[in-house]
Amino acid sequence: MHIEPGVVTGAKILLSYGTAVGALGLTSRMALETLRHDGGAVALLGRSVITTLLVFCFFQILPHQPVGVSEVHLILGSTLFLMFGAGPAAIGLALGLLLQGLLFAPFDLPQYGMNVTTLLVPLWGLRLLAARLIPAHTRYVDVTYRQALALSSAYQGGIVAWVTFWALYGEGFTAETLVGVGTFGMAYMSVILLEPLIDLGVLAGAKSLSHVTHHPLFTRRLRQAAL
Repeated sequence: MHIEPGVVTGAKILLSYGTAVGALGLTSRMALETLRHDGGAVALLGRSVITTLLVFCFFQILPHQPVGVSEVHLILGSTLFLMFGAGPAAIGLALGLLLQGLLFAPFDLPQYGMNVTTLLVPLWGLRLLAARLIPAHTRYVDVTYRQALALSSAYQGGIVAWVTFWALYGEGFTAETLVGVGTFGMAYMSVILLEPLIDLGVLAGAKSLSHVTHHPLFTRRLRQAAL
């Protein structure tokens, strides 16, 4: 989902600063929910450290391949959400992406506003979908494949939509851009198919290790129904 350097340039890049401010505002709202309803400041801090390190590893260590107008990554946004909650997941995505850029990919820093928007706005949508899709009496460790697929599809679909927007905004509706967008979207199907299986595998492990996950470092909803 990294927007390649040169796709959006000049004055056009100013829009990404505005969208990034909005995306970080959504992150603040999600973090506030954790502070008020899911463990408080200590839990938010601990989970955010973990998610930041995980996201950094996802971007830097897991396989990623340039395809079309961007790169295909296994981001595992829905996994982070189900294990740690929306606020820590959002903070981890924002800081992990920044850390990777500062340490290993400084050429990506001018695109940070676009990339962080692409990651965080779909996470907000995933949070809203989860509230409607997963009944209040259902723990996250008990979600079904259908629910996990819906969450992952919504998140990854949001990423593809934002990448498409940035590519068309920066380069226009040219044949080359449309082909690049289509190629990227098709390649991302592999992520959409794989991530729900990873979600269920991680949740199954969390369920069998309840003595470990019954800890403030994991979202309360992972192990107990909503109050």
